[in-house]
Amino acid sequence: MNLAASAKKQSRFSFIKRCLREPLLHFLVAGFLLFALYGGLHNSTVNQAPQRIEITPEDIQRIEISWLARWQRPPTEQQLQGLLDDYVREEILYREALKLGLDKDDTIIRRRLAQKMDFLAEDVASLREPSLGVLEAWYKQHQDLYAPPPLATFHHLFFASDKRGADAQAQAQAALATLKDKNSGTGDAYLFKDTYAEQSQDQVARAFGSKFAIALFQQTPGHWVGPMESGFGWHLVWIEALAKPAAPPFETVAQQVKSDWLSEQRSETKRSNFEALKARYEVVVLMPTSASGIATAQTEQP
Repeated sequence: MNLAASAKKQSRFSFIKRCLREPLLHFLVAGFLLFALYGGLHNSTVNQAPQRIEITPEDIQRIEISWLARWQRPPTEQQLQGLLDDYVREEILYREALKLGLDKDDTIIRRRLAQKMDFLAEDVASLREPSLGVLEAWYKQHQDLYAPPPLATFHHLFFASDKRGADAQAQAQAALATLKDKNSGTGDAYLFKDTYAEQSQDQVARAFGSKFAIALFQQTPGHWVGPMESGFGWHLVWIEALAKPAAPPFETVAQQVKSDWLSEQRSETKRSNFEALKARYEVVVLMPTSASGIATAQTEQP
């Protein structure tokens, strides 16, 4: 009896081992586990109270204004319903994304939120309406911003690179030492004018190049200067006058002054707000000190 029982037990054990090796059994067990997991998740979702999404009249008005700005007409009833459906879909996906932490470590989201903080600071700054006295005082401090550009009156002697070659600059330099007054000296024939009256820096740059124009407006009138290079060669220049026109009356630029003042206020408000926010933080920068990856901490105290 003992031998028969032992053999029977050994047979059952071998049968179990064979079953455990069967891929079909593995598949059935995995399927059962997945089914149980799905059922648990589904039941937990079903048993949860639904979350509330409230669409306010202000939301509807904002959606309608956005449509109107794009299409230059109000939406139809059907179009508005579609817009509200899109709004609900976006809100649901947004909330679920937050639950999953999809907003974390996303560069685009970081930049967008930082941009919105800047916009909030600008909105705060724009609430302040400047008085006339404030604008007039600000204008007096910044009159140079509104004055017309300085104007140069000059004539020049030209030393052509295509005619004199590499010696054009040296020959112009030698000629400079011989000039005694504004009517002395001769040069090569110039394609355009020899004398220019009341020219702005931009006008001079268009005729002679930006390098020439910048150098010209850094000179003192009443004597020969140079050689100054243009795209055609070298020039000796007698500056007759560098006139700086007066700033216009405040009344004629009042709107521009107000716009500039508000822009400055927005920038200053954003700067001060950020400094106040930054004071709440301790900034620690870990910098590698060697290729081995050893890092040191640099701390910026608020």
